[in-house]
Amino acid sequence: MKIIGVTGGVGAGKSTVLDYLKETYHAHLILADLVGHEVMEPGLSAYDAIIETFGREILSEDQTIDRKKLGDIVFHKEEMRQKLNAIVHPAVKQEILRRIEQAKLENVSYTVVEAALFLEENYDAFCNETWYIYTSEDNRRLRLKESRGYSDEKIDRMFAAQKSHEEFLERCQFVIDNNGSAEETHRQIDRRMRHT
Repeated sequence: MKIIGVTGGVGAGKSTVLDYLKETYHAHLILADLVGHEVMEPGLSAYDAIIETFGREILSEDQTIDRKKLGDIVFHKEEMRQKLNAIVHPAVKQEILRRIEQAKLENVSYTVVEAALFLEENYDAFCNETWYIYTSEDNRRLRLKESRGYSDEKIDRMFAAQKSHEEFLERCQFVIDNNGSAEETHRQIDRRMRHT
C-alpha cells in the first residue's frame, strides 16, 4: 500500500485533489480534522481527558463536547490551547496510524492522509511521499473570500500562522501547481500516480 500525504496552505485546493484521488484512484482518505472531531466523542480517546482538563461546563445537554464553548476557552488563552492540543494531537495521530494499519489489512492500494498541521505534527514520517498543493497567495485569498466569505484580516492571520512556501518545498517530494484549471491539476496527479 502506498501512503501519500497531502498538505498545503489554506485555500490551496487540497479538497479538489483529495476528491480526484478518491474518485479516480479509489484512494482511502484520512482527514485529520475529521479524526480530531471523532476522538472527542464520548467514549473515545480524548473525551475524558478534555473533560478533566476543561470541566463539565463545556458539555452539551447530550454530554457531547460543545465545540463553541471549548473554542471560546482556548481561543482567548494560549495556555489552554496548548493543553487542548497536547490531548487531541497525540490521539489524532494514534487514530490515523490505526486507520492506516486497517487499510493495509483491507488491501487498499492508496491511503491519503491530509492534515492542517501536517508538517508541524510530522505526519510525513509515516507517508511514502508527501505532496504539496501549491496555489499562489493571491489565488488562495480570492478563493477564501469567494467560497468561505473570509475577510482580509482573517485571511492574513491564517496565512501568518502557516508554514512558508519554502518550508513546504523543503519537506515535500512532489508539488502540484493548483493555480490553473481542474484538468491541469488532474493531469499532474495522473502523471505522478503513474510513477507510484
